[in-house]
Amino acid sequence: MVLPLVNLCAKEVVSDHSSSPGWLGCVPRELYRPLLEAAFTNCRPLAVGELVQRWPERTLRAGGRRQGQSPPNRLCVQALLLAVVRGLSDKRCALQVLDLCGLQCEEGGVGDPMGGWSLTVALSTMVVQARAAAQKALGREGERERKRVLAMERERDVVKRERGGGLEEGEGGGLLVESVRKQKEETSGCLREDQQVKGVRRRMEMERRKESAAVAGGKGEADSEVDSEVVVCVRADLFVNARSWERVRAALGTTGPLKLQCRYVRVEELSVSSIGSLLDLLPRHVLLGVDIRYSCLGVAGLALLLPQLSMFPMLSSLRLHYCNLDIRRDMAGQEGAMKDMSQGLGKLSQLRRLSLTALRLPGHLRMLLSSFPQPLQVLELPYLSLTPADLSYLSCSPHASSLQQLDLSENRLDELALPSVRRLLSQASSCLMQLSLSGCGLTDGLLAAMLPSLSCCWGLKSLGLALNPLSLAGLLDLVRTAVRMPSLRQLLYPNPLEDYQPGLPPMPSSAQLLDWPLDELVEVHEATSLQLDRVVMESGRSDLLLTCDLLNYNKDLVEQ
Repeated sequence: MVLPLVNLCAKEVVSDHSSSPGWLGCVPRELYRPLLEAAFTNCRPLAVGELVQRWPERTLRAGGRRQGQSPPNRLCVQALLLAVVRGLSDKRCALQVLDLCGLQCEEGGVGDPMGGWSLTVALSTMVVQARAAAQKALGREGERERKRVLAMERERDVVKRERGGGLEEGEGGGLLVESVRKQKEETSGCLREDQQVKGVRRRMEMERRKESAAVAGGKGEADSEVDSEVVVCVRADLFVNARSWERVRAALGTTGPLKLQCRYVRVEELSVSSIGSLLDLLPRHVLLGVDIRYSCLGVAGLALLLPQLSMFPMLSSLRLHYCNLDIRRDMAGQEGAMKDMSQGLGKLSQLRRLSLTALRLPGHLRMLLSSFPQPLQVLELPYLSLTPADLSYLSCSPHASSLQQLDLSENRLDELALPSVRRLLSQASSCLMQLSLSGCGLTDGLLAAMLPSLSCCWGLKSLGLALNPLSLAGLLDLVRTAVRMPSLRQLLYPNPLEDYQPGLPPMPSSAQLLDWPLDELVEVHEATSLQLDRVVMESGRSDLLLTCDLLNYNKDLVEQ
């Protein structure tokens, strides 16, 4: 990739920190962005801090990495956060919105990036410390102002005593007393006003708000939630678990110069009451998605949370992973709780993405999905033990013709389910872009019957079929079909049965295919790869990626 000239120059400028005093004072505001990107890319935390502390624009977006772009180094992120706090008292800094959404990545990645949990803890600590520093500064300023007022009063008392002897009781003395009283009132009024306005940044911010209110006559609905104490709104994706919960709660409940707002929140191993308390603290008009994992909710617990989720008008994504709903018909009140949960889901009017992983809900898909007022665009149902009746409903539901992403991994697909799956693919053929059928028990015969329906999905970009018991002949048929699909960019294929060591059962499960060792002979794997590569080369499809690597496969890397 050829870098533009401005990016190359920015890299050279930030590489030498000793030269920063020379260029920081004269660099135009248009170059702050490329300089900051160069500082992130080349891991220059000192340059990051100096640029952010005097950021000349109202908004700074440091998240949302482009494809192929490495996440920022942990030291650079920490320098950014410290600079935001220092910029609160720097009159050169105009920052009002810090957008860190999408900045975090998985813990322990290459290049020492900052993971979601670490970033959440760092942000919460920054908000709480900024509030404490503001209160301390306010106390010092108030104490200085109190001493100044006392000194002025003592001076007026001295003047009064010196002049009082020469004034007779009457008009002159009364005028002096009245003048002193008015000066005291004016001084007290100035003290109260100065206590409400903290520092240069606060006064500038309030003046800008008064001017904009006079010109525009008001602000949007989202801005109405920002109270007068806030100088910078910090937007981020939060990762909350039992270890970070107390710190996050303190940060969200703190009023001060920094206000923490959440776009997507991921919750792990929290009780229903703690999740409810967290939702009460989140701003209403900012939250877009909720991801709850490894929390023992139960049907009744989820039914209690859904009314709170309906209070977020922009909520478009709900993910529930391993939350142990555990539907059992013999439990008293279970059906009533299911109806409450269905009604609660129906109130999420803006929901477009629903992910339910390993929730033990066989036979209940109609009750869950029929309540939505709008069709879903993303539906992820792995490990859900779907029945043929569930698939039959899904293929005829209003969601089928709107699905852009569908994940049915680890749901057993047999001859009874095959007609419903084919009908579902036919309904979604015009819009489906990502499909995962990994670990579904697809044999050569089942896949051959499904391939015509797959080939009709002309917009499909990513297809996952790992851990299915296919022979080499069935795999070659799959690849021949894939190369004729013009939009397909990624194919996650299964290792053929011939590549495994002897001893596999005739119909191995996905767990057995995952644990069973592959043949150690290199020639076996090379022969398979050569045959697949030959099919791709003969088709002229250089833009199609074939992989059997489950660990490094990522369907989200496909450009939308």
